[in-house]
Amino acid sequence: LKFVESGGGLVQPGGSLRLSCTPSDFTVDEYAIAWIRQAPGKEHEGVSCIESGDGTTYYADSVKGRFTISRDNAKNTVYLQMDSLKPEATAGYSCAAGGLYCSGYPSGRGFGSWGPGTQVTVSS
Repeated sequence: LKFVESGGGLVQPGGSLRLSCTPSDFTVDEYAIAWIRQAPGKEHEGVSCIESGDGTTYYADSVKGRFTISRDNAKNTVYLQMDSLKPEATAGYSCAAGGLYCSGYPSGRGFGSWGPGTQVTVSS
């Protein structure tokens, strides 16, 4: 499973970014797709996930109410809209796929295919 991620960059605190994840060899509703981030010196942290089929969504408590995951089947792309960004959101963000459900996304367990990632830096 292969992906292309885009949309990262430098943004000031309180700003917004939208990340995109486009698979090249499967359709976005076939698998659960998660956004997982890793900051320097820290463990991987699952930020959000959208399940295959009906698209049930999940969010880490740290981003709930500020981040929105969505899926556009026509464009075969999964998005992560990130609003009210905080400096602690600075990390490399990767999309990952594996299985049909999101149960393992907080740690990335069960998500065996990862994209190369896109860097998000929140700084003034």
